[in-house]
Amino acid sequence: MTETMTREQYRAESAKSKRSKYGAERTLLDGILFDSKAEARFYADLKNRERAGEVTEIELQREYDLMVNGVLVARYRADFVFFDRILRARRVVDVKGFATRDFRLKAKLMKGCFGIDVEVVR
Repeated sequence: MTETMTREQYRAESAKSKRSKYGAERTLLDGILFDSKAEARFYADLKNRERAGEVTEIELQREYDLMVNGVLVARYRADFVFFDRILRARRVVDVKGFATRDFRLKAKLMKGCFGIDVEVVR
């Protein structure tokens, strides 16, 4: 006997088993759903550093409008932005297994628009 599904059931089932384009596995940590295990590990390390007093002002998924001559060219969403008390600097960090062409362009725009170097953690 064949089992039938409604369209909504099929979509729900497909969404569960669907892998990301680059093979990253979504991970839940502290009630936050991260796009990859590596991102969740970085967050856990960052929280440990916060408890030790090394970092403050942690922001997740902060958006930056990348404007050139008053025109919105793109939006960049940083994985993590925080103040590193040891380096005495605000850091913008993106966890990447693979740096795409779009990411490299947005990183250059961040440098050009805001003077911010985006750090890539693998």
